[in-house]
This record gives sequence, C-alpha cells and structure tokens, in this order.
Amino acid sequence: MSALGRQHDAALARLIAAGDRTAFVQMMRHHNRRLYRLARAVLRDDAEAEDALQEAYLAAYKAIGGYRAQASLATWLSRLVLNECMGRQRRQARRNNVAPMFSMTDSDGTEHDMADTEGADAPDEALQRSEIRALLERKLDALPQAYRVVFVLRCVEELSVEETAQYLDIPEATVRSRHFRARSMLRESLARALDLAEGEVFSFGGARCDRIVEAVLAKIDR
Repeated sequence: MSALGRQHDAALARLIAAGDRTAFVQMMRHHNRRLYRLARAVLRDDAEAEDALQEAYLAAYKAIGGYRAQASLATWLSRLVLNECMGRQRRQARRNNVAPMFSMTDSDGTEHDMADTEGADAPDEALQRSEIRALLERKLDALPQAYRVVFVLRCVEELSVEETAQYLDIPEATVRSRHFRARSMLRESLARALDLAEGEVFSFGGARCDRIVEAVLAKIDR
C-alpha cells in the first residue's frame, strides 16, 4: 500500500472512530461489493453472507480506533469478514457435529465481472445471462472453499496476486496454485455440464411431434 493510501485509510479510520457516520457509510459503500463477494464465496449462501458482512462491519466500527494502517483498510476489513465467516462455520460445524469443510490457512500448494447488468438486455438475453450466471455460481459453490475464495478475489473482483495474498494472509505462490486449480476444476465441471446438455439441444418432445403431425394432416385434409 502506498504512503498516500495509508494516509487516506488512517484519516478515514480516525473520522469513523470519532463518530463520523458519514465516513462510516462511505467506507461501507466503497468496500461493500468486494466484501460481500468474499463472504458469499466462503459461506455459499446469500443471506448468511449479508449477515456476516453486517456483523463484520459492526466489529470494524467497534475496533477501528485501534486501526494503525499497517495493512490497507480493505485488507483489515477483509480479515474481519473472514473471521466472522469462519466463526459461523465453526458454530455450524459444532451444531452439526462435523468438522469445517476446509481450512483457509491450508498451505497447499481478466474474467468478465459477474455483476448484474441485465437492465440493458432484451428480455430473452437477460434470461440467458441469468441462467448462465446461475450455472456458474452453482459450479463455483461446488469448489472447495480455499479455491473458491481465491477464484472470486482473482477473477470476479480482479485483484492482483499480491492483493489477494494480502487479503487472505497466504503466500503469493499459494494464490497462484489455488487460482490455477480453481480454474481447472471449474472448466472440468462446466465441460461435464455441457456434455450432459448436448443431447437436449433443440429438444423435440412429444408435444412438438404431435403438433407437427397434426398440422401436416390438417394441410392434407384441406
């Protein structure tokens, strides 16, 4: 983070710590989309992601007096979000008496933005985009968590390797390996879905068959 960036983040944090609600709203609006996507990538549930983000913001509001700009405000907030998400997973795991699916600290070794821009599309194009996005989200949700989170930050939010490593507090080499593996798994999953769908292209069901036969017979009778 640049010196200017540190100064800006520190100044904003001081305003929030002093009770400036406008500054707090500014911070939330600036980081909302990225942090929501981060929470959504971990929790795989829209409502849970929103709740987790709200709780993380509340934690940030209470703790921001201790922010010293050693990391960017974005990184500091992202770690609060991840902590909240992991806490929710641990609580859910205890309730289910199972272990959390995947540790974010495991050391194993420009896509298009998926934001909603359907307003300018024709209705049929909007529906197609919605269906494609839903398919991608389902396949992405099926990835192991560590890969899913890196994919969202790198491909959806278009963060650099360095930024992603800072957000997640993991080595850059780990970011690269997880990103590569996530893309590979996603391609394989989408390819399987495409293979299954090929036989259904231009589907010709019984109703269509009956309609054609009846139309031809009607024309003959005329």
